[in-house]
This record gives sequence, structure tokens and C-alpha cells, in this order.
Amino acid sequence: MSLLLIRHGRTQGNIERRYIGSRTDEPLCQQGIKELQAREYLPVDYIFASPMKRCLQTAEILYPNAELRIVDDLRECDFGDFENLSYQELNGRADYQAWIDSGGELPFPNGESRATFAARSVCAFKQSIEALPKYDIAFVVHGGTIMSIMEAYARPKGTYFDFQVSNGDGYLLEGNGIYQRLL
Repeated sequence: MSLLLIRHGRTQGNIERRYIGSRTDEPLCQQGIKELQAREYLPVDYIFASPMKRCLQTAEILYPNAELRIVDDLRECDFGDFENLSYQELNGRADYQAWIDSGGELPFPNGESRATFAARSVCAFKQSIEALPKYDIAFVVHGGTIMSIMEAYARPKGTYFDFQVSNGDGYLLEGNGIYQRLL
């Protein structure tokens, strides 16, 4: 069993470096579509995807003939009051500075904490692979979702921020936790 963890393609919010989480359901931008079409990914039997447009479009581009299963709890973190805002728009706000000072551990104001989000993501991942234990599977999800899963399962161990990936990139994770970058 091989597990591909693929971050969705680029969106306009990604280009503008905005916090695009579970509240903003934006599609891929044309640049993101072209970037995905130019890459090749390993074949899989099944796809599990976040319900967000950017993930569903990515899954359709990469694996148009694979069976797709939507898993609601694989969606990105709820960034609360920071949703759809950029660093420039948040810089100078006391709530943003407090979140930065906490190393990202405080809950987003009116949103999720990283711990709650990670627990949700990891649980959804575990349930998904238990449903199809003998197949090669792609997870088309969000950067934070991948970071949470990799922090929990990857060997050698790493921290959440060690597993950041660009749009369309990700990891190949073997059943024993050994991984490699998709690049």
C-alpha cells in the first residue's frame, strides 16, 4: 500500500498569500490548472479528497478515472477571523500578534486551534486508510492537512512545520511511515 498526500493546485488566494481555509471555497486559478497538467503523478486505485473545490478540481485533473471519495474532515483548518486575509492585512493586529507569539498554538480567533485541526485531520486519514487497507491511495487535500498527517505518521519524525509543501506537491508515504517528497 502506497499513500500519496498531494496538496491541491494553486488558487488566487495562494498567489496573494492569503489564509484560505475551510470557509473560502475558491477554485483553482488558470496558473494552478496549467501547473497540475504539466506534472505526472503515480497511479492510484482510489482518491480521498477534501470537499473544497480546489481539492476536487485537483483530483479530477490528476486522476480523472479513479474512484473519488469525499471526506469532510480532510478540509483545511478554520482560520476564523483571519480567513481570506494576508499577512499585510493582519500585521499590527493584537490578535494576530498573539497568535504569532504562540507559535501558531493559540486557536484562530473564532476558528480552530492547530491541535483540534490536526486531531480531526489525522482521524479522518486513519479512518480512510482503514477502509481500503490494500490499495494505493491518493489524498488530495490541503497543506495543513498534509502537515498534520505527516507529523503523526512520518518516519523519521518531524514537526508540523517540517512538512510544508507547495501547491501540487506532497509526499509518498509507505505503510511503515517512511516517506519521500513527490517533487
